[in-house]
Amino acid sequence: IAWLYMLGASYFALGAIPAYVHAVGAAADAITFFVGSIFFTSASYLQLVQAQSPGMTDVDEQRQHTRVRALPWAWRPGDKNWLAAATQFPGTLLFNISTFAETAHNLTAAEADRHVWRPDIFGSILFLAASAFAISALGVGFRRLRFLPWYIAWINMLGSVAFMASALASFVLPKTDAMIDIPLANAATFLGAVCFLVAAALLLPAWRTSVRSKSRSGHPAG
Repeated sequence: IAWLYMLGASYFALGAIPAYVHAVGAAADAITFFVGSIFFTSASYLQLVQAQSPGMTDVDEQRQHTRVRALPWAWRPGDKNWLAAATQFPGTLLFNISTFAETAHNLTAAEADRHVWRPDIFGSILFLAASAFAISALGVGFRRLRFLPWYIAWINMLGSVAFMASALASFVLPKTDAMIDIPLANAATFLGAVCFLVAAALLLPAWRTSVRSKSRSGHPAG
């Protein structure tokens, strides 16, 4: 999951760099974003399966490699971790739609706003909601400042805010057929992608720390 998120974020960061766009062209840049969105969706679905499959997360060093049943579908609205994953997954699907539509050439302003901007803005809203659920699931308190998942959740929130800023700046004005603010859209996309990249990288040490702490405490799995 962490590596898929890092790959997706890397593609988004690369696609937002103006020098890359000038080097490869708009068509290849659009494909870069679409490929990145596929990595995001793959990671998000696996995270959803993990969140709704008992025994996949609460494990120690001995049981972390034990096979458990993966649930492709579940309904757990009372679990905030599940809510975060379940909210983010459709957001990634909307990014799939948005980035795929952007690979089309010669879209009118109305078509760009309908097929690219709208899925983008709704996906960004879902990412914000997912980040809020993830933060809520961790609780509050100064002790959380030493808790790695707390940093992961807030870095993801910063990334979601940046993606929302990018979506807002990407609206195509009907009168001019131009985006509201291309530099802001690129900068916000790059910032958001870097935030998601860092948060995904932190998942690896966070998982190792969690597994080791449960092993020391004798915490049962499941």
